[in-house]
Amino acid sequence: MQLGQAIRTRRSIGKVSENLPERELIEKILEAARWAPNHHMTQPWKYFVLTGDARTRLGEVMKEIKAESMTEDEKRDSTDRLEREAKKPLRAPVLIAAAVTPSDDPKVEEIEEVCAVAAGIQNALLMAHALGLGAIWRTGKPTYHPRMKQFFGLKERDTLLGFLYIGYPAIQPKERPRSSLEEKVEWWDQ
Repeated sequence: MQLGQAIRTRRSIGKVSENLPERELIEKILEAARWAPNHHMTQPWKYFVLTGDARTRLGEVMKEIKAESMTEDEKRDSTDRLEREAKKPLRAPVLIAAAVTPSDDPKVEEIEEVCAVAAGIQNALLMAHALGLGAIWRTGKPTYHPRMKQFFGLKERDTLLGFLYIGYPAIQPKERPRSSLEEKVEWWDQ
């Protein structure tokens, strides 16, 4: 697949089959992420690959985080809601949690570290697409909760940027409109 085609045809695939992709394919995705650009070559990324029961353990953490924000009455009346939360990581056979582990070097800007990991995530999504896999980058409030940092053993300054849900596509994604270049680009020559 040509790069331009991969960029234009990659879509978030939120529904994948239960078939576990081969480890070699996941390693290719992680290898693509590793080649993201980053200032000062700090390589501030940390990836966690979750399969099998590891996804269930993550689901329990997601359920605990959700329960924290609910009243006792809501918990009693919403056991289904909490169980749905616990099952979210089971929507794909492979999850890759992507974290930023910023450098302590004072000349390094933390935002640049975040951008480097985000660039790695985009590389990973493009590689998954090129390999015929479906993937979606999921985030949300639980992603940034201290309990999630604890689950992954992240330090205080580290930040989880989200989860890549990966598997073999079970749907054909819809074409979604994009704004024109004229709406988003200004050309300055003076």
